[in-house]
Amino acid sequence: MILDGIRTEGGEHCETSTLDVLLRHAGVELSEPMLFGLGEGLGFIYWDGKNLPFPFLGGRAKPAEITRKLADRLGLTLRVKETTSARTAWRNVAEQIDAGVPVGLQLDSYHLEYFTSKVHFGGHFAALYGYDAKKAFLVDTAQQGGSVSTSLVSLERARGEKGPMTAKNRSFTIGADGPPVPLADAIRTAVRANAAEFLNPPIANLGYRGIGKAAVQVRKWLDRSSDPARDLPQVAVLMERAGTGGALFRRIYRDFLEEATAFVDDAVLRTAYEKYRDVTPLWTEVAGLFTQAGETGDARHLADASAVLSELAQREQEAMTALATVQRVRS
Repeated sequence: MILDGIRTEGGEHCETSTLDVLLRHAGVELSEPMLFGLGEGLGFIYWDGKNLPFPFLGGRAKPAEITRKLADRLGLTLRVKETTSARTAWRNVAEQIDAGVPVGLQLDSYHLEYFTSKVHFGGHFAALYGYDAKKAFLVDTAQQGGSVSTSLVSLERARGEKGPMTAKNRSFTIGADGPPVPLADAIRTAVRANAAEFLNPPIANLGYRGIGKAAVQVRKWLDRSSDPARDLPQVAVLMERAGTGGALFRRIYRDFLEEATAFVDDAVLRTAYEKYRDVTPLWTEVAGLFTQAGETGDARHLADASAVLSELAQREQEAMTALATVQRVRS
């Protein structure tokens, strides 16, 4: 059973690529930046846990939060199912496909046969749009091939994996059952909420405070790493090409803000867009400095990256402070 009429090109980010498939089926067509922004997707985390071989820099909301918040902002019906039973997990999705409805899945990408990079990542998403006796047919990001397939056995393993960021065979569908929320209202609510979370992080590793913390910590990275030539360029790759849309998700959020100005006439929103337009290339500059530091072993590149990150912490704080004052939805 393979569904017809599914757009299979895939986008830049896995969760928004999945959402695009599900929302188009529900009759809602939005750009990928708009999906990301309405889902309050922008964030930052600096994480250096004891179980990590090297620190992690993240630039988005937690897995599945974009989906939950997007559905809430647009007044859509989100139906999520989880189970510890592999048999029930398959029945949950097969029934939807048989009924003509594509299904979002959260998986560990390590087990997906079309992935060339074999690294455990339990916060990956793909849209299931068909299956046969041996294979599942998925829409993944354009980078992974868009329309892809993997064996049913590998899909079961990917869905049932345990570990960081994994879910219990999570699957979900989205429906447009009620009156739509006006897009301008949804944008206003989303940017204010995203800004509030970014400006008021519960711990110093998150939001603009996390960027400031990273500015301090990256100076120590040559000593922190057992293999700088491997670890530092890998961080840069993750920032630029690991489904982030470039610049650690700042490019996709910049594009959201630019598009949003066509729907919301607010000078503060335009100011925030201009600030993120200027911020975006600085993140790419930081990634380049990490690569140079790893390849040369020269700590001066990390000192330069630290200085740029300090500037980024201030600039993003200013941009989000502006977004926090975007006028509320008018009643």
